[in-house]
Amino acid sequence: MILKKLQLQTNVVDPTNCYIIFDEDTKEAMVIDPASEVDKIVEMLDILKAKVKYIYLTHCHGDHIGGVNELKQRCGGKVLIHRIESENLNNPDVNLVGYIQMPEIVLEADSRVDGDDLIHIGKLEFKVIHTPGHTKGSTCLYCENEKLLFSGDTLFKGTWGRTDLPTGSIVDIMSSITNKLMKLPDDVIIYPGHGKSAMLKDEKPIYLELKPGNW
Repeated sequence: MILKKLQLQTNVVDPTNCYIIFDEDTKEAMVIDPASEVDKIVEMLDILKAKVKYIYLTHCHGDHIGGVNELKQRCGGKVLIHRIESENLNNPDVNLVGYIQMPEIVLEADSRVDGDDLIHIGKLEFKVIHTPGHTKGSTCLYCENEKLLFSGDTLFKGTWGRTDLPTGSIVDIMSSITNKLMKLPDDVIIYPGHGKSAMLKDEKPIYLELKPGNW
């Protein structure tokens, strides 16, 4: 497996982390959260000589989906997003394109995923973990064999995602993190939607000591 991280600029202060997962045997690739700057993504795909199988969206916010249509037009691939989140892909009150001063986005998913679904790129297997909280249909992708977690805006190094935006919930995000993500092995590496990667074992003390009254 080859993993490439691209930091893409949007109208949000922090660049969005876009990830390319590439299986060297089949040449299949999955692109996670192509936010913008599609030329950068295509350049890396060309270097790898990759065939895009899936474009995976961790949630529907504009700073994660802004480059999807162009990428699909240029490279193909099926757009995947959680079933709940697909309902708000084109809802400006939820995808926040106006809030972050982006043009209107018209986007349709090719397939809708649910929690515990499995996605395959060559021999690589990724499990969908439904993690409501940042948005109602937010998800993470977990690769058990490679010990990788792509956490979108649910979990960051040292903190969690915003819950004050439409369909967000502090109760839900804490439940998602403590009851789902923190149950994963200590040596899993977290690759978030913004910022630096982290080891899960280093994040566990933050959440295992939290009580509902402290949220």
